[in-house]
Amino acid sequence: QVCKKIPLAALAPDSLAMAPMKAMKAKATMKAMKGAKLMSKGALATELSEASGLKKGEISTILDTLAEIGTKEVKKNGKFTLPGLCMIKTRKKKATKGGKKMMFGKEVKVKPQPAKTVVKAFPVAALKQQI
Repeated sequence: QVCKKIPLAALAPDSLAMAPMKAMKAKATMKAMKGAKLMSKGALATELSEASGLKKGEISTILDTLAEIGTKEVKKNGKFTLPGLCMIKTRKKKATKGGKKMMFGKEVKVKPQPAKTVVKAFPVAALKQQI
């Protein structure tokens, strides 16, 4: 059999032409996200104190307590939910063997990694629908 070489551009001309454009757009959105100011703990305490009428110091202790309770629950049960906001879960990643792997056409030595527990946060369905 004779195998003809077909240029990639002939197979999918639109997707190849759009790939650099998509990468540039993704880069621009990441830069925009970096420039955005994130709300600090103090700013959050101020907002909550204005909304609830409690003192800023009291709100700060409530936030600290919430963090402690969340940490304790995630360690104990592996799951903690902030109603209307997010669910925090733990996930166990298995150990990986060391050896040699092909990466980008080069052979690279990979160190063995031990098994570890990873913490992940997922938005609640109500939050997903609002955004």
